[in-house]
Amino acid sequence: MSETFRLTLAQLNPTVGALTENAARARAAWEEGRAAGADMVALTEMFITGYQTQDLVLKPAFVADAMAEIERLAEACADGPALGIGGPYRDESGLYNAYYVLKDGKVAARILKHHLPNETVFDEERLFVSAPINGPYQVGPVRIGTPICEDAWYDDVTETLAETGAEILLVPNGSPYYRNKYEVRVNVMVARVIETGLPLVYLNMVGGQDDQVFDGGSFVLNPGAELALQMPVFDACIRHVDFERGETGWQAVRTELDARPDEWEQDYRAMVQGLRDYLGKTGFGKVLLGLSGGVDSALVATIAADAVGPENLRCVMLPSEYTSAHSLEDAGSVAKALGCRLDTVPISGPRAAVTEALGPLFEGTAPSLTEENIQSRLRGLLLMALSNKFGEMLLTTGNKSEVAVGYATIYGDMAGGYNPLKDLYKMRVFETCHWRNANHRPWMMGPAGEVIPPRVIDKPPSAELRPDQKDEDSLPPYAVLDAVLERLVDRDQSVAEVVAAGFDRDIVKKVESLIYLSEYKRFQSAPGPRLTRKAFWLDRRYPIVNRWRDGG
Repeated sequence: MSETFRLTLAQLNPTVGALTENAARARAAWEEGRAAGADMVALTEMFITGYQTQDLVLKPAFVADAMAEIERLAEACADGPALGIGGPYRDESGLYNAYYVLKDGKVAARILKHHLPNETVFDEERLFVSAPINGPYQVGPVRIGTPICEDAWYDDVTETLAETGAEILLVPNGSPYYRNKYEVRVNVMVARVIETGLPLVYLNMVGGQDDQVFDGGSFVLNPGAELALQMPVFDACIRHVDFERGETGWQAVRTELDARPDEWEQDYRAMVQGLRDYLGKTGFGKVLLGLSGGVDSALVATIAADAVGPENLRCVMLPSEYTSAHSLEDAGSVAKALGCRLDTVPISGPRAAVTEALGPLFEGTAPSLTEENIQSRLRGLLLMALSNKFGEMLLTTGNKSEVAVGYATIYGDMAGGYNPLKDLYKMRVFETCHWRNANHRPWMMGPAGEVIPPRVIDKPPSAELRPDQKDEDSLPPYAVLDAVLERLVDRDQSVAEVVAAGFDRDIVKKVESLIYLSEYKRFQSAPGPRLTRKAFWLDRRYPIVNRWRDGG
């Protein structure tokens, strides 16, 4: 009879700082594994603290509490399978990103992370000490090697583990989503499997944390890089995988292979999950937003309805004399299709009061952008008042194109606690609206069907702050703008490279100037879900004061 080993994989959603709650989730997963006859239950990187902790982990009291919680968890999970769980570890040599293996009431093994990521959203070199490469540990009949997340992206850790007797590689991760990242992960893990000849378990967490959304998608690869298990993206779940020892070593028994959605669905799910968790983990159950009749606010309203349900969404129309009848109708159509509340609060009275108050100081000057911004800031003031009065988080609705070039009013339409569209360019906003109209999934709490009327998607974008205003009065057409932004921001191309790709130099220089001039706005803007490798916040850290420009 061949030897077997059952591993329970817990792809769960921890909350940063919720140590007791995270420990309770870990114990529930352990109990489910015990009931299924598992030899080991595995959770993800830094699970006990949630991830990423950023500088919170530099507080000695926080680390001490986390380590004490792991000790209590070891005692509570003494009678049953081993439990693998990520958390911080501190001793006289420093602070480490660690993976604990709990068995028989104590810490049976402690693996310390060697490679510390220090790019994009990661800054672990300033938080942790790099540890020497660890060897494998024994659980039942198997010697397991555990490269922690980044450790599996380099061949030195996995090769050392294979050379020192590891028979299975278990990789616990805190790997946040960006578009098409799954293919990158699989390619790297396939390389590790081919190099070592060992089966590999890639276990990733799910859930939103500030701007990052962890998308799960855990998988198991056998020697030869055959896929033996594929877990769903974004869903918290627990799966059991059986390994059998044959003549050539251990192999995972092929089991469930969940289908992977396309990039449009995954982007949309990231926006919904990011908002849902941001609200839930900060204690908000309801949201509100200004519904203008335009495409951006319509999409944000739809995301909000899918995240928390239409009954927890308040939309507010704040018309001025420049608001078209079409916009009033379109806002009403969106609210009706979603089944959410719509209030109307005209800004004509407050605007008249501000005009009167400033009249003596503005006398003799021509109307300008100043008066337009007053309208936007009055809307922000009224929306924030509703937010404060009713405890509803205000959502802001600027897309990545607008955020990039500063086509938004600070303390006006930028007011709010979260921005679901912050990393979604305008042209993708249009396509995402079409996708949502044509698709509905069980994880969406909003209604199925056409929730964003075609007229909302198709009409020329306008801020409606002056007569007959169109966005293209101030900006290049969005198809051109997005293409230039994608090159300047996402690819870090030079002006010369963008011009060589066929774009007008004057347009490129104008866009470049707007990007740099708007840094102060982004510094004060609301967080939003990261969808790309160049989201505005931790991915792209630029000075506010910056007089350099690319001469091209």
